Amino acid sequence: MTLPNNNDRIAAPNLPKLHDRDYHVESYRQGEDRMLLRGEVHDQKPPGVYFENDTEPLTVHHMVVDLVVEFPTMLIVEAKVVLETHPHSQCVSIEDHYDKLAGLSIARGFTHKVRELFGGPRGCTHTTALLQAMAPVAVQSVWSMRSIASNVQTVDAPTRKPTPAENRERMSFNLNTCHVWAEDGPMFATLDAGEDLEPPLWAVDRMEALGLDYEAWSARMRG
Repeated sequence: MTLPNNNDRIAAPNLPKLHDRDYHVESYRQGEDRMLLRGEVHDQKPPGVYFENDTEPLTVHHMVVDLVVEFPTMLIVEAKVVLETHPHSQCVSIEDHYDKLAGLSIARGFTHKVRELFGGPRGCTHTTALLQAMAPVAVQSVWSMRSIASNVQTVDAPTRKPTPAENRERMSFNLNTCHVWAEDGPMFATLDAGEDLEPPLWAVDRMEALGLDYEAWSARMRG
């Protein structure tokens, strides 16, 4: 097997395409205490793969999932699955089974629970894979919800710095999600020491470009 070298990994390979799978997930603010996640998965075959002289891509799967998530608990309160494009008429019979998502936390143990409830013959493999792609978007949306909330705070809002324990609880949705957010990793060690987390690198770059004050931004994000 020949793989591209490191310098070519970003460029698209100059080879005949066999299949195209696209996950698309967006989140929306439904109010101070709820967010809506819309996820879609598309599988397409390039023109001519199945049918000679066919000039159009052929969609073979299109699944849509809507999840209403309570904030800040991150519990799913509503779930709807629609199989728009599917190979067999019996496929749609599994849609209502995904109602069992209601009541689950999308932040803690979600991947394991999704496999348990919907893995293999208990679900649609494409929908289940989409759900696992949606969970990280829900976690990323926590930051957006908090940022929007901090934008609408009044000037008289309390500015007391949270305790290390409060900060650990506030960031618990990130617990063990990756190596830097491991329970004994650098991010929680910083919080436990009562120190502020460094802002994301992309935030530093954008603040610099906008001429914003880092300390003010950091204090606002601490809430």
